[in-house]
Amino acid sequence: MKSTGKILRYQLRDVIRGRWILVYTLVFLLMTDVLFRFGGSGDRVVLSLMNVVLLLVPLVSIIFGTMYLYHAREFIVMLLAQPVDRTSLFLGLYGGMAIPLAGGYAVGVGLPFLWHAGGGAGSALGVLLLTGVLLTCAFTALAFLVAVLFEDRAKGFGAAVLVWLLAAVVYDGIVLMVVTTLWRYPLERPLLALTMLNPIDLGRVLLLLQFDIAALMGYTGAIFNRFFGSAVGKGLALTVLVAWSVLPLLVGLRRFRMKDF
Repeated sequence: MKSTGKILRYQLRDVIRGRWILVYTLVFLLMTDVLFRFGGSGDRVVLSLMNVVLLLVPLVSIIFGTMYLYHAREFIVMLLAQPVDRTSLFLGLYGGMAIPLAGGYAVGVGLPFLWHAGGGAGSALGVLLLTGVLLTCAFTALAFLVAVLFEDRAKGFGAAVLVWLLAAVVYDGIVLMVVTTLWRYPLERPLLALTMLNPIDLGRVLLLLQFDIAALMGYTGAIFNRFFGSAVGKGLALTVLVAWSVLPLLVGLRRFRMKDF
């Protein structure tokens, strides 16, 4: 744990010194501030930010996470020559990327709400911030897994973009095709299961249920509202989002331990 802390502190300083994390924070800060200045209330701003967060946060997390681990290859080799165990090194590198990304997102979105709405937007703001942070952790973990699995940087970068495309774009089309094809059959449980298999879709459902627009989703909205609207459903959804961070990280760690640098 002591080695993990030292590596984490070093990586945090290194990432924070980079300008890209400042740009990432400013993008969300300016975007949120502009939405308020154009007459948006707290809930309306959250709703406007929803799709941006669900697309941009995973994309930035998986791309920068993959590039970060590839660029740290020489640093990794140097530390592995020292008495540093691989678990501490991997977890320190992961924290050094996930924490600045999550912090930059939270600061960029949260500060304008403090300025314009006194931090108030009901539970919707809390769900938006929590969803963004968990998606950051999940897609950073997926980025590290991709970077460990692919030795070639071009292949790894392509695989990272493909993972994002599958989760953000293609998966919704597959779900729609399943619903259209099997509409005669009871699909309540399969739809819930399919939603939990995609962290982006799960975050979208949790955010939509914070507003009085679930009825616009029709029968599907009623199913989600009944399940995810309960305390058990919300708890399960958050647990699944956390699992999307933990499981890829554990698989990546296992491969990192066996990897020959």
